[in-house]
Amino acid sequence: MPIRRFGGHRSLVSHSQTSKLSYGYRKMNVSKSGYRVFSANSTAACTELAKKITERLGVELGRSVVFQEPNSETRVDVKESVRGQDIFIIQTIPRDVNTAIMELLVMAYALKTSCANNIIGVIPYFPYSKQCKMRKRGSIVCKLLATMLAKAGLTHIITMDLHQKEIQGFFSFPVDNLRASPFLIQYIQEEIPDYRNAIIVAKSPSAAKRAQSYAERLRLGLAVMHGEAHHSELDMADGRQSPPLSRTTTGHTGLELPCSRHTPFPGIELPIMMAKEKPPITVVGDVGGRIAIIVDDIIDDVDDFVAAAEILKERGAYKIYIMATHGLLSADAPRLIEESAIDEVVVTNTVPHEMQKLQCPKIKTVDVSMILAEAIRRIHNGESMAYLFRNIAVDD
Repeated sequence: MPIRRFGGHRSLVSHSQTSKLSYGYRKMNVSKSGYRVFSANSTAACTELAKKITERLGVELGRSVVFQEPNSETRVDVKESVRGQDIFIIQTIPRDVNTAIMELLVMAYALKTSCANNIIGVIPYFPYSKQCKMRKRGSIVCKLLATMLAKAGLTHIITMDLHQKEIQGFFSFPVDNLRASPFLIQYIQEEIPDYRNAIIVAKSPSAAKRAQSYAERLRLGLAVMHGEAHHSELDMADGRQSPPLSRTTTGHTGLELPCSRHTPFPGIELPIMMAKEKPPITVVGDVGGRIAIIVDDIIDDVDDFVAAAEILKERGAYKIYIMATHGLLSADAPRLIEESAIDEVVVTNTVPHEMQKLQCPKIKTVDVSMILAEAIRRIHNGESMAYLFRNIAVDD
């Protein structure tokens, strides 16, 4: 039996006892801290998803107060200790997008200054995701929002079906972009009678890749719509058509030199870009006598969807469904859907839309809290997220 010295005294400790002590020490060091789940929204409709997630996780929703001051300033008061813990902030985005963003930023910063270990934002619908490209003299607002979230203290984000996958490159920390397609595909298989007679429709060529993914998984055909769905940009009023300066200075050598660095060289005529002129809406693919299922990531302004439904009806489709992840359904969307040829609109609960459902019975909801809860559990336990992305190809 080996002899160990502790504080100058000899002690007899067996090898088995030594290994047990060292194992217990290692186990104590690697044990994970706890985690808490908070809702960063002050409205009852937006906390519904947070409650469903915490019920699946078997934890209680963190105690916090989020409210607006009389002068519309956002105030957050966290009612429990978060020191050294992993904190998940669930933020669903209602119609008041900017208030929701401020609630998320203020809560993240409050948790950061309260010494939380990791702050993970669970943002199923990422706002401003359509503003991810430069348009004329605008800005890439999505990049700005990503920077603000990082400065506020977020260290990770869980989201769902980003408008463009490339948005993940705007962030300086990990982003898990989950998919709602398994839930929507399951709805098609279980809730649409005779779905084998359906055809997946992309309402524009830009949506063809998403529609192709659905068609291949359901073993269905694919149709693509093309035409005047979006009006071309008008550049006449923003100075792009202004003629180049023609003032030149002639030297003794006979060479014409520009008067300033803003004046183009004389004699150079740039080719004029021809204006776009889209044809009337056409459908590439046979939809006659079929169920048409239009798939997209966001349904907000429904004018394009209503117009597409009318064309599909004219081409012989006898039922028309719309499948979308995020049902923003702004303005008069419920009324337009109710009066249109659309038979059903199926969206997930990433965005609260209970008021819209009361106005339009055609709107149906698919619950995705299961995959969000599983993502939270795996991230906290340090487990692989690959299971949540199984059978998802790179181009999906």
